[in-house]
Amino acid sequence: MKFVAFERAKQGTGASRRLRNSGRTPGIVYGGAGEPLLIELDHNALWHAIKKEAFHSSVLDMELAGKESKVLLRDVQMHPYKQLILHIDFQHVDANTKLHMKVPLHFKNQEESSAFKVDHCLINHVLNEIDVSCLPKDLPEFIEVDLSDLKKGTSFHLSDIKLPAGVKAVVKGKENPVVVSVVTSAAEASAEASAEAAAAAPAAPAKGGKAAPAAKAPAAKK
Repeated sequence: MKFVAFERAKQGTGASRRLRNSGRTPGIVYGGAGEPLLIELDHNALWHAIKKEAFHSSVLDMELAGKESKVLLRDVQMHPYKQLILHIDFQHVDANTKLHMKVPLHFKNQEESSAFKVDHCLINHVLNEIDVSCLPKDLPEFIEVDLSDLKKGTSFHLSDIKLPAGVKAVVKGKENPVVVSVVTSAAEASAEASAEAAAAAPAAPAKGGKAAPAAKAPAAKK
């Protein structure tokens, strides 16, 4: 995905405010040779760009002064209540250095699984993105996850995801976290619990160890 940036000469609170008033957004690019690069971008174009998933999860082509370079989005500062981007940060990308990025998961075929189609289970997406490590050329825009084999009483773990070539999952905490859980529907769970409770409850014995006889209905008055 490509975007156009312009060199920014001035910095500081006052200069940034004037820049925003003119329809531009101040930004910075870290990681290149020398000092961080001060840039500015057209706010309207940037506003539409940040709504696209690829702008957040893929290597971007930044055009600056007629030259292109590879960058990653690192931070976006938004106004607390206005539709306004206050500042944006990028990082230069080295083709030979591995990246550590969060990549979104795209789930498919959930409705075709026996857990959903036959057993009417609730499918809970525990994770919607995962951390990965890879070279820039191998960074996927998203990772597709096929849920067609989901079954009642099972869970889908990180190790079940087929990662693209050159991409490795970065795990923090649990070695193999749950990505998707399969939960029995609330109505079915309630029915099962009621049935189990009824089966487990014995008849109350009368004195002497025998079951109490059923009470007779009173005779109708003549």
